[in-house]
Amino acid sequence: MRTAYTSDQIRSAERALMARLPEGTLMGRAAAGLAAVCAHLLAGSCGRVYGSRVALLIGSGDNGGDALYAGARLARRGARVEAVLAGSRTHEGGLAALRQAGGRAHPYDAERARELLARADLVMDGLVGIGGSGALREPYATLAELTGRTDGLVVAVDVPSGVDASSGRVEGPAVRAHLTVTFGAYKAGLLIDPGAAHAGAVELVDIGLGPYLPDPEVTALTSDDVADLLPRPGAESDKYRRGVVGIAAGSDRYTGAAVLSVGGAVRAGAGMVRFASSAEPVRLVRTRWPEAVTTVLDPSLVLRSSLDEVGRVQAWVLGPGLGTGPEAHAVARAVLSTGVPVLVDADGLTLVAKDRSLLRRAAPTVLTPHAGELSRLLGVPREDIEAERLEHVRRAATELGATVLLKGSTTLVAEEHRPVRVNTTGTPWLATGGTGDVLSGIAGALLAAGLTGYDAASCAAYVHGLAARVASGGGVAAGPGQAPIAALDVAEALPEALRTL
Repeated sequence: MRTAYTSDQIRSAERALMARLPEGTLMGRAAAGLAAVCAHLLAGSCGRVYGSRVALLIGSGDNGGDALYAGARLARRGARVEAVLAGSRTHEGGLAALRQAGGRAHPYDAERARELLARADLVMDGLVGIGGSGALREPYATLAELTGRTDGLVVAVDVPSGVDASSGRVEGPAVRAHLTVTFGAYKAGLLIDPGAAHAGAVELVDIGLGPYLPDPEVTALTSDDVADLLPRPGAESDKYRRGVVGIAAGSDRYTGAAVLSVGGAVRAGAGMVRFASSAEPVRLVRTRWPEAVTTVLDPSLVLRSSLDEVGRVQAWVLGPGLGTGPEAHAVARAVLSTGVPVLVDADGLTLVAKDRSLLRRAAPTVLTPHAGELSRLLGVPREDIEAERLEHVRRAATELGATVLLKGSTTLVAEEHRPVRVNTTGTPWLATGGTGDVLSGIAGALLAAGLTGYDAASCAAYVHGLAARVASGGGVAAGPGQAPIAALDVAEALPEALRTL
């Protein structure tokens, strides 16, 4: 499992470790690791380190010192290293090391900085470290914008300047790196958008902080973690032991959501899917997924909050395409009054936002909103949620008393008193209608199989992202994939994604 921490947690660990080591040891370790990564990049892009051009952007903090010492190491290998000194002060030892190795340093001048970055093979961002917060001031803001115009590789030192290391918040200009070399431990803001989008690939350099780190604020499951959590049928398994999931979804207007959510559950390995809705979505589900046991809901029974006609289930999925009228509200009340776990998505979230009393239940509840839906649940502007996703998903889990999976470019799973889990799989091709319905079916199947809401939501997001990569032709490796996909493609790719785990 990948663990990530806030700036305060990292600084506290650094202080504890530095108290046991000779002065400068940690910076030396960080600089050595940074230089090694940059040398590897230069060898790959230029064919060698010798003769390559490296530009250092140096601020007043310790990460400016890291960059200077790393630049000195590259200069000793024959790179032409030039530093732009943009801070009110400069790390004296690092500056002396750079000059002694043959590197050059220049006070900040906008035109000279533009020229250096234009011809650089690699730009090292050492402007602002993990202590930075809020919008960048000048000249850092100008330099951050200039990094977006260079043809060279951009490497951020510890965290891209302009990105809040603890939350991923970005206010104003920020460096957009190809690679971030981070020291000691992952910072939460490197895994969560918008900060994650600025970090690029993240390379961790171990400097010995491990024993001094507290419990993490943020975690990310690996493929091994997910494989360990996913249910596997045994010799004695039958469809009931594997989990029966009920799905209340779809309407005469929104029939596709029903087909997609049932498809997600079927392909994710549910022992049985019981689907309940009005006549038209039931007809379409029967046609596409004959495995599902279907029920046309009797409105009179639903209005009396009875779902007895559906049969016994071990978890429910509520909401995709359900509608938001009185009958849909009655279905939501009936489902949420049961004593089994319920996943609420799409129209179900709209109903819950209008009537929070629906969430007063003892059994586990999983909510799967996107930023707009969470905006309605919390009464917070959507742009605020997108700017500070970590803060708002935590608040939602506490305030709503539920496991909350916040969908988006970075999917987050929060539960009170637990670390927020960040999903690391997926592709931009997932941004298409209906993929969230497939996700709800996957998570519902895992809930019915016995996973907790926290684990079911986390594993569903991971598998959903893998399936999207497979469907897009990119395979399960990290990357954007190769082609557009439709939501049903994701459901169909689930068996292959699960095989890789």
